[in-house]
Amino acid sequence: MIKVGIVGGTGYTGVELLRLLAGHKGVKVHAVTSRKEAGMPVADMFPSLRGWVDVAFSTPEEADLKSCDVVFFATPHGVAMAQAPELLAAGVKVIDLAADFRLKDPAEFQKWYAMEHSCTDLLAEAVYGLAEVNREQIKSARLIGMAGCYPTSVQLGLLPLLEGGKQLIETNTLIADCKSGVSGAGRKAEVGTLFSEAGDNFKAYGVKGHRHSPEINQGLSAIHGAPVSLTFVPHLTPMIRGIHSTIYARIKPEGRDTDFQKLFEERFVDERFVDVLPAGSCPETRSVRGSNIARIAVHRPGNGDLLVILVVEDNLVKGASGQAVQVMNLMFGLPESQGLEVVPLLP
Repeated sequence: MIKVGIVGGTGYTGVELLRLLAGHKGVKVHAVTSRKEAGMPVADMFPSLRGWVDVAFSTPEEADLKSCDVVFFATPHGVAMAQAPELLAAGVKVIDLAADFRLKDPAEFQKWYAMEHSCTDLLAEAVYGLAEVNREQIKSARLIGMAGCYPTSVQLGLLPLLEGGKQLIETNTLIADCKSGVSGAGRKAEVGTLFSEAGDNFKAYGVKGHRHSPEINQGLSAIHGAPVSLTFVPHLTPMIRGIHSTIYARIKPEGRDTDFQKLFEERFVDERFVDVLPAGSCPETRSVRGSNIARIAVHRPGNGDLLVILVVEDNLVKGASGQAVQVMNLMFGLPESQGLEVVPLLP
């Protein structure tokens, strides 16, 4: 059994990790940390876990995280990089769901997250946690910087078009028009996510620049093997869970004869957690709620030169905790889908 620790178990990604790991036959949750709630049974805070999780919150010092096989950080940015070196030195694998190990350039990290990176020596070693792209590297990694929720949907949506240096689309005019439910903002008191503010409302944010933009461009450029530039505009929608990304790509002359539906189907045919829908489909966020599945549809309106790729995912599962469990499975040689065979919830 894999002994698991979770640092920051009181947020949405933390409780989602607990939900998924509770049904995972290969792990035992050893510790869940929270300084504020230390001593409180986890199931008292999250009654949905009654009968499934019997540990109590503890401080990081009391938790003895060094005795774990792997520690997940479901924390604000900056926490993992402060604690990761000591855990790694003790032989513990680290999976960070925040941004501490996503960006390879520490100057970019400081620019977008307003803090200096405290262990830049680990950035080169950290593997980006998007299994469909970095599966082999993840298997031998000891430090993972998980992909963000929006970046997951955008990179999966463009992967078949860019991978291996393909010259099918223009790579400097890409646009991702993305919408997320309010849980993406985290479990905290904030005016913009109050029900009376977010309900019956729809708005863009971060139009001048969003911290997921450099991550998306970094990831797409790595996939393509050459610089890629994408304009990313996120929106807040009045729903709890879900991301819907509409991606626009201009087809190059040399790509006009491509069967894009076939291209996507063949690329993802063996990917358990990516579902390419039949031609003409429009995926809905509710079709992936609570699951680790991303659903993709490819459109070419009027058989013209513009591709429209639609991607939906649950931001807390495939966009965060679910794919963190997927990555953990790879790191420990378990079946990749173990603990993640969850049918989406409907309605």
